[in-house]
Amino acid sequence: MIAVLGAGAFGTALAVVLAGAGHRVMLWARDGSHVAAMRDSRLNDRRLPGVALPDGVTVTDDLSATDGAETVLLAVPMQRLAGFLAAHPRFAGRALVACSKGIDLDSLEGPTALIARLAPGAVAAVLTGPSFAADIARGLPTALTLACADPAAARALQAELAAPALRLYRSDDPKGAELGGALKNVIAIAAGVAIGAGLGESARAALITRGFAEMSRLALALGARGETLAGLSGLGDLILTATSPQSRNFRFGLSLGQGAEFDPATTVEGVATAAAVTRLAAARGIDMPLAATVDALASRRLTVAEAAEALLSRPLKKE
Repeated sequence: MIAVLGAGAFGTALAVVLAGAGHRVMLWARDGSHVAAMRDSRLNDRRLPGVALPDGVTVTDDLSATDGAETVLLAVPMQRLAGFLAAHPRFAGRALVACSKGIDLDSLEGPTALIARLAPGAVAAVLTGPSFAADIARGLPTALTLACADPAAARALQAELAAPALRLYRSDDPKGAELGGALKNVIAIAAGVAIGAGLGESARAALITRGFAEMSRLALALGARGETLAGLSGLGDLILTATSPQSRNFRFGLSLGQGAEFDPATTVEGVATAAAVTRLAAARGIDMPLAATVDALASRRLTVAEAAEALLSRPLKKE
């Protein structure tokens, strides 16, 4: 049995594709009414409309029902992950695969560091890369990075979690994989702002390119490897998230650029990540003007016009 903790769009999509590959999957959600609705309809229309839950998926709000799973996919929002792990010290000895993208605002740690600190004895891994939940759930071809510092555990997880249309590439650089997945959300917001404000496709291309340079600069300083950032979990995810309106981070940036309101109930991980990244970069003396600008825009300390002027008036430099 594989447990998926978190019945948001991505967690539900993973449960669907893994059940389709022949696994028995326990899908946990904390909201009892949500669980009851999914049981009755065999749909998760609240998070992933129109996708039926296969017979192999059992839905529960009882966390103890997942105790038989040796592999647990943590599909809870990044800013809730630390609190969840601290509140449920039951995962020792199991493989915990983080499926959230971001940096914890309190500790400035990524998901695998949180797992190592708060679930001692567990194998920490991260599953990340260019993907939309709807594509995965509908069986459209998707490639992701599965990163784990333990090579044997990585091979076992890769074999267990791969599915016919879900191709997993193994990495032993979890820090690089999770930083790529976190930082690209910040740049996706900037790209959305550019399009929303009518600054044009050329501006978006420049932001994506310079944003990738920022991502790499910080990730390398934190111990990640360049080839990881150039792979699916970095550049690949950045391309998808910064160019598609399916991305919540891009849509949030679009609303900022247009001066429109954005649904406050929608989780936008890039907002918290921008704040965390700005603190990390300042502490290490790393220049990250785009991340700092996104943080200022998201917190309404800067207008779009002021942001554009500030970025365009920076001193000319060598690429």
